[in-house]
Amino acid sequence: MRDLWSGMRACLDRVFDISGRGSSIPKEVVAGITTFGAMAYIMAVNPNILASAGLDQHAMVITTIASAVVGSFIMAVGANLPIALAPVMSSNVVFAQIVIVRMGVPPAQAFTMVLLGGLAFLFLSLTPWRRRIVETFPLSVKQGIHFAIGAFVAHIGIVNGGLVTKGGEGLVFGQLSNPVVLLALAGVFLAMMLKWARVPAAILVSVIAVTIAGLWVAHPDGSKVTQLPAHWVDWPSYPWFMLFPYDFHGLFANLFLVLPITLYFFLGDFFDATGTMMAVMQRSGLKDKQGQPLLAKSAFVADATASVIGSALGTSTVSAYLESLVGVEEGGRTGLTALVVACLFAVSSILWPLIICVPAVATAPALILVGLGMLGSLPELKSLAVQERVIPLFMLLVTVLTGDFMVSLALGLLLHTAFVLTTRKWAELTLMLCGLDCVFILYLVLSSRLGS
Repeated sequence: MRDLWSGMRACLDRVFDISGRGSSIPKEVVAGITTFGAMAYIMAVNPNILASAGLDQHAMVITTIASAVVGSFIMAVGANLPIALAPVMSSNVVFAQIVIVRMGVPPAQAFTMVLLGGLAFLFLSLTPWRRRIVETFPLSVKQGIHFAIGAFVAHIGIVNGGLVTKGGEGLVFGQLSNPVVLLALAGVFLAMMLKWARVPAAILVSVIAVTIAGLWVAHPDGSKVTQLPAHWVDWPSYPWFMLFPYDFHGLFANLFLVLPITLYFFLGDFFDATGTMMAVMQRSGLKDKQGQPLLAKSAFVADATASVIGSALGTSTVSAYLESLVGVEEGGRTGLTALVVACLFAVSSILWPLIICVPAVATAPALILVGLGMLGSLPELKSLAVQERVIPLFMLLVTVLTGDFMVSLALGLLLHTAFVLTTRKWAELTLMLCGLDCVFILYLVLSSRLGS
């Protein structure tokens, strides 16, 4: 048995280059479990959002899980990166509430739109263009992406935990008389103290501790924060009617109606996924030979392929998850982290009623801690000229106040172009930069028309 285990460890080390990246199998496993714990909410949230558009909720639970398994597995094996994938929150609301409900587009046509956006995504990923686009981002915008996503992650955590709520004059701190707010605050303190004490799997421990404590803490309406399900096991049955749910004839018959939305899906998912992966790999510290974050073509292809397969399985756009940062914070450096996430999602197809009882309050401290960790690199602003420092800071401010990373990215790049024009640095005014500016202006126009 000992020889078998040694052989398995050697095989995993060789396949994922675990030792070469300064990690270990236990670290990768803990990172995968932590990432899964931070993003398990998608099994409850995504089906609820899609069910509001008339789709079968239980079917959406299974398709959500299946797409997360396939997407994370592709990233693990195809790109060897600690990035987990699942249906993304940035597009499922647009897909359900705007496209299907408000615009009246039938679900089959909406899924076809996701497919076309994914295929365009995949085409770009198979060419050198996606990497060139990434390399075109100036240093000020790259730093802005890192800080903005850090602020975005912390923003999600602090709002989900109830520590901040919307008041008459904007965001206000939660009521300390509310036991749920105190629980979230205790979770933040616990996570930070465990991290300072260098306790292994500190973030995962905090998630479990808050989940257990939630069994005895109640919301103001009397309901418990952590609610155990009536049954813990639900044998999976794949909804085969959701496989390849396309309607090309109806799509092309209404092409002028759906083309702008398809383009919106493509632009949003393309840059959102690119920014997410850049931030995750920058946080990991893994770099290529040129000193750039380790993002080879295989990573882009894996992300785009997952989006295409997700539409074929019957769910909204599948892409890289910001919660992967939580796993990276726990030491995840290879595709084994993503493989563990894929395996846990596969197991959750049976145990999902139990897993989704992990409340948002429990994962909130993890997101806050990771976001603050990314903002800890703000001293790197010193590498920029004094005039340029306003660009990443402006991106951070927009993200904090609006919770919209894509808008901050668009405004940041346009602000950089304005800086280039004002200071007459004509060598930096490349065709690629001008092209990106046009693309982001188009995105902002489409976004405003969709009201998202």
